[in-house]
Amino acid sequence: MNKIKRKKKYLLFALLIIMLLFILLPIYWMLSTSIKPNTESFKVPPEIIPTTPTLENFINQLKDRTGFLTYFVNSIIVSLGTTILSIITAILAGYAISRLRFPGKDKLFILILVSQMFPQSLMIVGIYTFFMKLNLLDSYLGLILAFTSFSLPFAIWMMSGFFETIPFELEEAAMIDGSSRFKTLWKVILPLTSPGIVAVGVYSFLNSWNNLLFALSLTSSQDMRTVPPGFLLTYVGEFQYYWSDAMAGSIIITLPMVAVFILLQRYLVQGMTAGAVK
Repeated sequence: MNKIKRKKKYLLFALLIIMLLFILLPIYWMLSTSIKPNTESFKVPPEIIPTTPTLENFINQLKDRTGFLTYFVNSIIVSLGTTILSIITAILAGYAISRLRFPGKDKLFILILVSQMFPQSLMIVGIYTFFMKLNLLDSYLGLILAFTSFSLPFAIWMMSGFFETIPFELEEAAMIDGSSRFKTLWKVILPLTSPGIVAVGVYSFLNSWNNLLFALSLTSSQDMRTVPPGFLLTYVGEFQYYWSDAMAGSIIITLPMVAVFILLQRYLVQGMTAGAVK
């Protein structure tokens, strides 16, 4: 019996190693390609370990030779704007759905969730036409509103579920002491929902940071491109493939995301489990 258990343990350990290698191989290949000269990234057979490593690709990105810094700054501005707008709107809408009573509340909540089912490719034509009439194309505001429209349904659902976990007696006690509803929300409820707010913020930030279709369709100038369309239109083309530069840029833009997850992991996991599961 002990031998069978030991064999199962070794088999499980081997499977975990294979899965880990499967996950880490693309990351290693990205790092390996980023320190190769661009010509070496096309070698056949490919070099697993670079023979002539160089940091020139990283220097090129930081010098903005290919427009990388412009794309990076645009992504930061748009993603932060989307995150702030999504959090504020999701808090107010989620609180209203969770606490207030008004006609058609259940139908409205279902309608909000159903809107999340439509793919971006189906919505982009209508958004593009609408933004064109409002002169919002190729602007930060247009991108922020478009990204928010895609992130908001899930954010509202998450915040609404999180508010449901807060006992209503806390609000009643605050209101009996003379606190207004808005003051109660600000000073009593929001401190208790900080994990949910962090989860919504991270979700909205990543959605806007990685969005390609909206960013590609709603911008036309290089100065307004974010990272995804910037990479697509700069590093890859009919007559050029700058894989080394693209991989160096990918590592640079990955580091802030890793830092965010490390710093906010505790709040993110708590928010996802306590709010979304509810």
